[in-house]
Amino acid sequence: MARTRYERILTYVVGSTSSCKKKRFYGILTLDKEQKAGEPMAEVETQNNLDFERKHEEDLRRIRDFRLMDDNFMSKVFEDKPCAEFLLRIILNRDDLKVKEVHGQHDLNNIQGRSVRLDILAVDHENRAYNVEVQRSDSGAVAKRARYNSSLLDANLTRKGDAYDALNETYVIFITENDVLRGGLPIYHINRIIEEMGKSFGDEAHIIYVNSQIKDDTALGKLMHDFTCTNPDDMNYPVLAQRVRYFKEDTKGVATMCRAFEEVREETKHEQSIEIAKSLLEFGKMTYEEIARSVQLPVEEVKALDTKKPA
Repeated sequence: MARTRYERILTYVVGSTSSCKKKRFYGILTLDKEQKAGEPMAEVETQNNLDFERKHEEDLRRIRDFRLMDDNFMSKVFEDKPCAEFLLRIILNRDDLKVKEVHGQHDLNNIQGRSVRLDILAVDHENRAYNVEVQRSDSGAVAKRARYNSSLLDANLTRKGDAYDALNETYVIFITENDVLRGGLPIYHINRIIEEMGKSFGDEAHIIYVNSQIKDDTALGKLMHDFTCTNPDDMNYPVLAQRVRYFKEDTKGVATMCRAFEEVREETKHEQSIEIAKSLLEFGKMTYEEIARSVQLPVEEVKALDTKKPA
């Protein structure tokens, strides 16, 4: 007999009553585990340990293959102030730039609560703000994405009551895998102008695209070469090679990257639980407590997801 969408979702969450197949959660991993009645728990534990070891080996392999063009790895490398400062000095061709603070994987929200996670957010001693993104996909570097990031910087770096002239000067910098703007240039600077006068509008909101395809003997070309290396020994700049080597070869650095992978898995699992909870709430056949137990979310979080509850 055909099952309803509700029954399919419920089976996915809590397991079918007509099958021994159950959805089992172990640490940060979601595992499908076929367990027969009476199967010793020691065997289940052994299998869980093997799954954990397999996942750890996969993480180590990923770390070895990482480049600075990979956003999670890039964020870890450049949340270091000397590295961020070095990066910005080359891209902006400014030897006087001094980074005051830098954050990797930094969340910004718009007024509707939609969150965007920035690869790098840095602020210099003149309170200029820099958002640096690596984009391997052309679709992630479209013009309106740059515009959106620029607007979020403005909205999140000012306080209520601030005058307009208190807005930070901002830079949104996309380092792209491909030549997204297709001009054959190593770098593109986008600034608003007054068309009739051919003069700068002067709003101090800058957008820059860096084309990683051009790896010539200039400082920027050598930097782009380093962005595509998996082996720190092949890199041009020692300050970057040392940081990359730390995360690939040092015990503490590798452990940091493995923890970052775990955090991503936890976030993914949480997002999946939220989507399933929303679907179950839509059907209205389970209590908040039942849904919370099924998807492993707090009851209060499930209640907050219910858009149909009375005001």
